[in-house]
Amino acid sequence: MARVLFINSGSEGHINPTIGVVQELISRGEEVVYFTIEDFRERIEKTGATVRTIDAQKFIKAFISGGRNHLLERVNGLLHTADIVIPSVLEQIKGEHFDYIIHDSMFGCGRLLAQILKLPAINSCTSFAETKVSFDRTLEHLSQNIPAEIFKRINNEFQNLITKIKEKYDVEISSPYEVFCNPAPLTIVYTTREFQPFGEAFDQTYKFVGPSISSRLTQENFDLTEIKGKSPIYISLGTVMNRAIDFYKLCFKAFKNTDHTVVMSIGKQTLLGELGGIPQNFIVKNYVPQTEVLKYTKLFITHGGMNSTNEGLYYGVPLIVIPQSADQPIIAGQVANIGAGIQLQMQSLTANQLYDATDHVLNQPSFHKAVANISESFQKAGGYHQAVDEIFKFKSQYHI
Repeated sequence: MARVLFINSGSEGHINPTIGVVQELISRGEEVVYFTIEDFRERIEKTGATVRTIDAQKFIKAFISGGRNHLLERVNGLLHTADIVIPSVLEQIKGEHFDYIIHDSMFGCGRLLAQILKLPAINSCTSFAETKVSFDRTLEHLSQNIPAEIFKRINNEFQNLITKIKEKYDVEISSPYEVFCNPAPLTIVYTTREFQPFGEAFDQTYKFVGPSISSRLTQENFDLTEIKGKSPIYISLGTVMNRAIDFYKLCFKAFKNTDHTVVMSIGKQTLLGELGGIPQNFIVKNYVPQTEVLKYTKLFITHGGMNSTNEGLYYGVPLIVIPQSADQPIIAGQVANIGAGIQLQMQSLTANQLYDATDHVLNQPSFHKAVANISESFQKAGGYHQAVDEIFKFKSQYHI
């Protein structure tokens, strides 16, 4: 048995793929100490892991203090979180021994903690993976749109922050890529090379294990018998940017006088009463057991978060992707590239456009063929079982 230190963020999209991994590690005899925020304590404790927390409000305040307008500002925000995460983790594990560390690819100062603790490190990548070349190319492209004096200020802050962190924690940071992507000797990527953009560019230290889909270990008030045999359309904008009352009403307009059964998840930020009259062919909930509903779904209208996209494709469901933020436009583009769905823009969307797009995807055989192919690749990849197989191979290389 080995002791595992798991460092993650406070986001559904970064937490959910690790649930099955942690359960599987524990079932194979590992002991896992998992750092996240208090909101996810119960979910992680149900896996059998020991949960310790970082202060979510302090973390977010530090992160956004770097700025939100440019990628390098977000890198600086992550560097600001070092003084929140690192002292908290080190204090809470004082005197304990760990054999290796698994850290999230984007949050939690994982690479820095691995250096400080001198632990073999594994990167848990819940988005598309990035090589240094691709990240640097993106950063350079985005930086071209920043006025020179602003870029100089942001870059000066980056240099000052990495100097302070080196002085304080005796760790090296040589590039923004190391801060934003937390590279490690092994990277577990929760998709396949077939879906990953430029998948051939990644060496064998990247293990593409496919979606990690397991029980969310939560109880939802949803009666699946309402949709069995009805092949519903499922609509969800995820768990973050989901307060979209106008969009939900647009969906009512698009589908209310049709033969479609529609399941719509509106998140916790929107009250059912704010939507007005709900059409009879709609089932609207604040929270829906997504992976269960997708087993019966004929079309998924989604924001294109990595988890949602992976889950829809895993269960062979074609997608209409309406990206909201972050990496969602890239994911939407990749869905369109492989022919598994189409991308729409929220800003100009009308009810007629949504209805016509739905009709097109449902009745065009090429979408179903592409989805069937990617679904097969996802299901063969192995998911969290394969992830833990790769972790155990990594352990043997390090004689753990």
